[in-house]
Amino acid sequence: MRANHEKRLNRDSGDKNTPELQDSSLGQEQPGTVISRFGQHADIETESGQVVRCNIRRAVTSLVTGDKVIVRLAIESQANSGIAGIVEAVHPRRSSLTRPDLYDGVKIIASNIDQILIVSSVLPSFTTQIIDRYLVAAEDTDIPPIIILNKIDLLNPDEAQAIDEALQRYKDIGYPVYKVSSKLGDGIDTIKDILKDKVSVFAGQSGVGKSSIINALLPDAELVIGDVSDNSGLGQHTTTTAKLLHLPSGGDLIDSPGVREFALWHLPAQRVGWCFIEFREYLGACKFRDCKHGDDPGCALQEALSQGKISADRFHNYHKIIASLDEQRHARHFRAATDE
Repeated sequence: MRANHEKRLNRDSGDKNTPELQDSSLGQEQPGTVISRFGQHADIETESGQVVRCNIRRAVTSLVTGDKVIVRLAIESQANSGIAGIVEAVHPRRSSLTRPDLYDGVKIIASNIDQILIVSSVLPSFTTQIIDRYLVAAEDTDIPPIIILNKIDLLNPDEAQAIDEALQRYKDIGYPVYKVSSKLGDGIDTIKDILKDKVSVFAGQSGVGKSSIINALLPDAELVIGDVSDNSGLGQHTTTTAKLLHLPSGGDLIDSPGVREFALWHLPAQRVGWCFIEFREYLGACKFRDCKHGDDPGCALQEALSQGKISADRFHNYHKIIASLDEQRHARHFRAATDE
């Protein structure tokens, strides 16, 4: 793992063969948006809709997909090797999507996101525990989540009723819930309306149909990605980087491998509890400050559970998540230690 980390550091330090653009060859400052980031290069969309590949000033220490930036483009006659400008500065972010990193703490992977669409499915299996893990991750980033249930065409009436009852618990605490069938197209128009004028991210486990939904929303996604690469003149990169895509029906979508499966091992137990939004009014009301919300006497959460004020299923999932954190931390500590 250390070897991989060192390779990444070497890659991120920049390409010595990349030509530097002189200030005298650059035009005026103008606004832009980061479409994707590749090491010390970034694809930037200008206000005119042109996508160009730019170097990044060394003073710009953090740059991710979705960032609003200031760029200076090269005078056309002096542009070379596909590098068409330089990112000079980054505007303050209104939101940041993060993931934990074994070496670097919490890493920002995308910015300026309005909502996270958590995609679940009846296949491979429907589980509220996975939904709750994604909700915790969304609440931790302070980006509003929306729950999407896909593949509803596979449900019989009894199964549909059972899942509706499970989803109602999320509606009761204020989370928007929508049901779709990417195969039949049911509910896709509703999703298009949700995405309009927003910057969105899809999250969910493999097999739930995220790609099918994205294809229904953006059938030319691969063509768009290819066009960005062709415009840059540097060819297609194989790196698993986040990409910002424009939806024909309105709004933008950031497709990022980094949010396909959120990790929570970096969160303390108190933070996880706070991310269960219906728990918040009871947190701090327990008899003992170090209450684990199990069999502890005077537990305010246990009292709320007994009175039906919080869901037994959600409370169970909370404890499952807490138990999994120690296991994940131990496994990662072992991996880091053996890499010394």
